[in-house]
Amino acid sequence: MSVTMCQTMGFIVSALGFAGIIAATGLDMWSTQDLYDNPVTAVYQYQGLWRSCVRQSSGFTECRPYFTILGLPAMFQAVRALMIVGIVLGAIGLLIAIFALKCIRIGNMEDTAKANITLTSGVLFIVAGLCSIIGVSVFANMLVTNFWMTTSSMYTGGAISGMGGMGGLQTLQTRYTFGSALFVGWVAGGIALIGGVMMCIACRGLMPEETTYKAVSYHVSAKSPGYKTSAYEEKSKKSIYNESRKSEDGKGYPSKYDYV
Repeated sequence: MSVTMCQTMGFIVSALGFAGIIAATGLDMWSTQDLYDNPVTAVYQYQGLWRSCVRQSSGFTECRPYFTILGLPAMFQAVRALMIVGIVLGAIGLLIAIFALKCIRIGNMEDTAKANITLTSGVLFIVAGLCSIIGVSVFANMLVTNFWMTTSSMYTGGAISGMGGMGGLQTLQTRYTFGSALFVGWVAGGIALIGGVMMCIACRGLMPEETTYKAVSYHVSAKSPGYKTSAYEEKSKKSIYNESRKSEDGKGYPSKYDYV
C-alpha cells in the first residue's frame, strides 16, 4: 500500500468516525425502556444526553430537554464532556488533515511539514475515538448498574408483598437498557481510532529519507606535481628567467632576480 493511499484511506475512515461521533452525541436513544416484563405498553420511553422522550402507541412523540445542569448526575455530565471533547478534537484533526494530504499542494510546503501535520491529525483522531469509546462505556456501565438495582428492588418488593398475603406481586418499575446510540458511539469511536492509526503510519512514509555520506580523507603526496606550494612556484619562475638570460656560449647575464 502506497503512502498516498494509506493517508487518503486514513483520512476517509477518520472522517466517517468523526461523523459517527457527532451522530451518536445527538441521538436521543442512549437508553430505552426495557419491555421484557411488559411487551405491550401504551407509552414507550427513551432518553438521550440532552433530552428525554415519550412515544405513545398512537405514534405521537413528545421530547422534553433537560432544563438543569447541576441537577444531573456527575457521571452523566462527564459523559457529555467526553463526547464534546471528542467532537472538538475530531474537528481540529479533520481540518488540519486536509492540508496534510499528499495529493493537495499548498504553496511550497515540504514533505517534512506534511508528515508532522499528518502525525498531529492522527493523534487527534485517536484521542477523539478514545473519548467516544470511554464516554459510551461509562454510560453503559451506569445503565447496567441501574438496571440490576431496579431489578433487585422489584423482586424484593414482590417478596415482601407475598409475605403479606398478596400472592407475590412484583412492584412495576421502569427499567432502561442499551439504546442504539451506544452502539453507534462504540463503532464510530473504533473507526476514528483506526483512521488515526492509519494516519500515523502514513506519517513515516512521508518523511524524506536521510542521505548519509561516508567521510573520505584525502592525503596529499609530496611527489605529486599537482600540489606544489607557492614558494616552489616562485623558485621555478626565477630559474626560468635565469636560464633564458644565458647565451649560447654558456655565459650568463645578470637579471633582475640577481639583485633581489
